[in-house]
Amino acid sequence: MAQQRALPQSKETLLQSYNKRLKDDVKSIMDNFTEIIKTAKTPDETQVSRATQGEQDNYEMHVRAANIVRAGESLMKLVSDLKQFLILNDFPSVNEAIDQRNQQLRALQEEGDRKLIALRDEISIDLYELEEEYYSSSSSLCEANDLPLCEAYWRLDLDTDSADGLSAPVLASPEPSAGPLQAAAPAHSHAGGPGPTEHA
Repeated sequence: MAQQRALPQSKETLLQSYNKRLKDDVKSIMDNFTEIIKTAKTPDETQVSRATQGEQDNYEMHVRAANIVRAGESLMKLVSDLKQFLILNDFPSVNEAIDQRNQQLRALQEEGDRKLIALRDEISIDLYELEEEYYSSSSSLCEANDLPLCEAYWRLDLDTDSADGLSAPVLASPEPSAGPLQAAAPAHSHAGGPGPTEHA
């Protein structure tokens, strides 16, 4: 009763109507069944013939049986309405079901997080071991193809600069050769020198 008093007025009225329907249907079933039992008794001698009385009793039994069926269907409809009312208005049960589902989902999430963390740790260890093995192998030493990209590019620039430094003296090589050419010119003038001397 305390729970019913806490309900709104519309819900309280609805519950009262459900209670009234229940009592009416049960009373209808009991009354009609009682009357069917009474008609099963052997009637006393009356002015009505037995055939007529039998037809009357038969008709009355059919009517009361139909009333019992109608009351039973009404009760089934009442059960359906009560279930719907509980589903739509039983908020504590709904909240409890939601909380249980949330707890289950949180447990699944925590388990998934633990598995992912363990997998991350295993992958980190494996990668560390692979890096140690890679950098400690002799095949990766002093090879530009195996070096990191920045270091390989740096070494390529050094090789280019050294090649440019070697090509510069080759282009300037004609300068030393000017010495013999200049030396040859005075020799030629010296060879013609005795001419004027002899002419003198």
